[in-house]
Amino acid sequence: MASFIPRKGPGGKRVWQGHVRRRGYLAQVKTFDTKAAAEVWARRIEEEIDRGVFVSRAEAEGTTLGDALDRYLHEITPTKKPSTVAREKNRIAVLTALPIARRSLASIKGSDIATFIRGRQAEGLGANAIRLDLALLSHVFTVAGSAWGMESLGNPVKRIRGQRPKLPGGRTRRLVDDEYRRLIETAAKDQGGMIGPLITWAIETAMRRGEIAAMRWEHLDRKARVLLIPETKTGSPRRVPLSTAALGVLDVRMHQIPRHIDGRVWGMRPDSISQSFERVCKAAGVEGLTFHDLRHEATSRLFEKGLNPMEVAAITGHKTLQMLKRYTHLRAEDLVGRLG
Repeated sequence: MASFIPRKGPGGKRVWQGHVRRRGYLAQVKTFDTKAAAEVWARRIEEEIDRGVFVSRAEAEGTTLGDALDRYLHEITPTKKPSTVAREKNRIAVLTALPIARRSLASIKGSDIATFIRGRQAEGLGANAIRLDLALLSHVFTVAGSAWGMESLGNPVKRIRGQRPKLPGGRTRRLVDDEYRRLIETAAKDQGGMIGPLITWAIETAMRRGEIAAMRWEHLDRKARVLLIPETKTGSPRRVPLSTAALGVLDVRMHQIPRHIDGRVWGMRPDSISQSFERVCKAAGVEGLTFHDLRHEATSRLFEKGLNPMEVAAITGHKTLQMLKRYTHLRAEDLVGRLG
C-alpha cells in the first residue's frame, strides 16, 4: 500500500514523498510538490505491479545525462574507429558542460530536446553539427535502455524527428572550363610534391580524402586493377576498380618512391592533402573548390560514363541512393549526346 509523508523541501517549502512497497519488489520512493501528484504516481506504480508490467525507474531517475555521457565515453566510445574516438571525446566534453546534462535521464522529454536544439542554434551551430549531437544523445538513451538495465527509459530524441535541423542542399561545385589543366600545371610547376597526382587520383577513383591518405601498397592488386579499402567511413570494406589513368598515377608514384617507409602510398595526412590543395587552387586562380569537391566530380563523371546507380555506389561506397544523389551533379550538356 502506498504512503505519503510531508517533508521540508528547498527554501522550506513543503513537499510530499510517496512510498510504494510491495512484496517481491524494491521500494519505490519519489518526491513531489503536491500530495495529489504523489498519489497519481503511486496509483500508476501499483497498477503496473498488479498487471505484471512494472519496470523500476529508479536508476533512470537517479542517473543524470552527464553521468550517462561519462559512462558512454568510457564503455562505448573506445569501441569505435580511432578517428571517431577523438571527435566523440570532444563532443561529449561539450555536451557534458550544458545545463541539460544535469537533468536525470528519466526527466528529459521530447520538448527538452527541442529546447536543446534551439539553444544550439542560438550558439551558431550548423545543422550538421546539431544532428551529430542528436545522434550521440539518441545512442546514449538507446544504450542506457538496452545495455545498462534502464528498461523503463524511452528515447526522447526519437520523438522530435520532424524538428531536427534540415541539412542544406549538397554542394554542386564541379570543375569547369580549363580548371583541371590549370590545377595540374600549377601543381607540377609551382607546388611540386604529390598534390598533382593526388588530384588526378581523386578524380579517377572517387575516394574520400581519409581513404586516400590511408592507402597502402599491400592493398593494391595490380594484376586485377583493384585497390582494397579495408576501413571506410561507413565501416564496410570495398574494392575500387582502377582506370588506366589511375594505374598510371600509381606507376609514376612507384618509380618516385618504391615503398613508403611505413607501407603507405602517399605518406600524407588528410589535413596536409587539403592544405596542399588549397595552395594549388590559390596559385592557379581557382576559387570555391575544395578537395572533397573532387569526389563530387568523380561521382558525377561515373554516371556520365553510363554506369548505373548500383555500379557507381559499389565504387564510391555510398550506402544509400539518397546519399549518392547528394554527391552527383550531372551537367545537361554532357547528357545531350546520349539522347540521340
